[in-house]
Amino acid sequence: MSLKITPYLMMESNTREAIQFYEDALDAKVIHMITYGEMPAPMPFPEELKHLVSHAILQIGESHLMFSDSPGQPVQTGNKVSLSISTNDAEKAKQIFDALQQGGKVVWPLEATAFSPAFGTVLDKFGITFTIVA
Repeated sequence: MSLKITPYLMMESNTREAIQFYEDALDAKVIHMITYGEMPAPMPFPEELKHLVSHAILQIGESHLMFSDSPGQPVQTGNKVSLSISTNDAEKAKQIFDALQQGGKVVWPLEATAFSPAFGTVLDKFGITFTIVA
């Protein structure tokens, strides 16, 4: 039996911006994206929501990250979802950490610890918490 957990991020009408940010910061690739306007019938959505992303999947290395704009529903920002990115390269960890902190906030600075040559936590500009470990 195989079991896998894929984080699903609900965004406040800025999924496209988040996807572009993660494509650049994490060298991610969009493997699927559909808007509310492209949803098959009988799923009618108001005209003002049709441009929003209904479902998207990014591939980041060997992992996937899913997204959706939350149409008309408030989204709580903060630490309800935390993503851990692991690498065996401290320089790559620094590169990722530096990219994700742009417009965000450092929660724990990237530093050597007893268990890792590079460990840190950042809250990115979309309110998603990432822990980077090398």
